[in-house]
Amino acid sequence: MLLILLAFPIAWWMAAVPFEELLLKFVLFQVHKTLGILVLIAVLWRLFIRLRRGRPEWEAGLPEWQRKAARRLHVALYVLLLVVPVLGYLVACTAPARIPTLFLGVIPIPAIVGASKPWFLLLLDLHRAAAIALVLLAIGHAAAAIHNHRRGLAGLRKMWSG
Repeated sequence: MLLILLAFPIAWWMAAVPFEELLLKFVLFQVHKTLGILVLIAVLWRLFIRLRRGRPEWEAGLPEWQRKAARRLHVALYVLLLVVPVLGYLVACTAPARIPTLFLGVIPIPAIVGASKPWFLLLLDLHRAAAIALVLLAIGHAAAAIHNHRRGLAGLRKMWSG
């Protein structure tokens, strides 16, 4: 989640930087894109580990309605954690400006589709909306974990200790 908490404000900052500060704007875009790629890699790795090990046991004191809510929240988080970076990549691919995507600032990532202003505008809106939803769900997830921790449940301690 730390990568998302970094990428989200950088997105708003990079969009607000005027074109007169082109170098700063370019660097911010590359940092944002790199963070998105890292999020995608981390989520794919996390899903691989989860498929191999299964999900952790539920807390004994957790009511069934909270388990159902947690299941739905986790599915939504995983979907958004996959969709937001993919949409970001497609935004970069369809951008009329044709600015390269450089992973870690040096490794070029090829575009799989060409520039298209209508697709760019649509994908940009979808990427932005999905990113906002992701951040809001992540905040809700963190709030629920803290709430349960304050109730004496061990879920948060288990998350931190692995």
